[in-house]
Amino acid sequence: MSDPTELITLEILDGVALLTLNDPARANVVSNALNAAVIEALDDLEARDDIGALIVTGSGRAFCAGAHLDDLAACDSEEKLRTIYSGFLRLAATPIPTVAAVNGAAVGAGLNMALACDLILAAESARFDTRFLQIGLHPGGGNTWRLRRITDLQTTMALVVFGEVVDGPRAAEIGLAWRCVPDAALLDEARVLAARAAAAPTALVQQMKSTIIAMDAVTTSDAAVDTEIGPQLWSLGQPAFAELLARLRAQIAAKS
Repeated sequence: MSDPTELITLEILDGVALLTLNDPARANVVSNALNAAVIEALDDLEARDDIGALIVTGSGRAFCAGAHLDDLAACDSEEKLRTIYSGFLRLAATPIPTVAAVNGAAVGAGLNMALACDLILAAESARFDTRFLQIGLHPGGGNTWRLRRITDLQTTMALVVFGEVVDGPRAAEIGLAWRCVPDAALLDEARVLAARAAAAPTALVQQMKSTIIAMDAVTTSDAAVDTEIGPQLWSLGQPAFAELLARLRAQIAAKS
């Protein structure tokens, strides 16, 4: 088996981390070893104070081709199954804003890896395939919940129950991806998106992400206002807003 430290690569530029799943000979399959490498990388990134956003992509022609069948077949308990989920669930839990740059097939647990990110950017060659129906396996790891959150009931039914497979352009049409871009432009476009989050104050962006996720449990306008009011009050006292206000006042004064 490959050394787990070789199963991902990590590059950092201007506050944006690029995590590449790096097992191209096996289409970046979700193995226990790859999960361990992803978890370790996220632990390290969260401990730093210079990371404002994270891009996840795959090496070679695939994004991530699902769970390793040997690891999956060995799951005879809930505890072992949760190990299969551990990499993408760790990714879903990170406070760092995340972009999935889907460069090819995202299948089964690999689709879950993309769905765990805050935003999906699809290459034209991307392929989104739940695969559970085709292999006689019930969805797991929160797959149907994440699909319902990002798309709708009919789309989830089409992908899971009816085994539909969609490419990058179609994924953007149905809301599974934010946008579809040419293959050659995928990482550049992902970096543009990630750079905007990374350029803003880290605490502010992470609080925004936390609030948006918390809105899943909110069902009324009053509750939504209550959820946002504390963080907004906090942000009014932060340097970013105070500095902006000072600049605007100085500009107004200069024109007077």
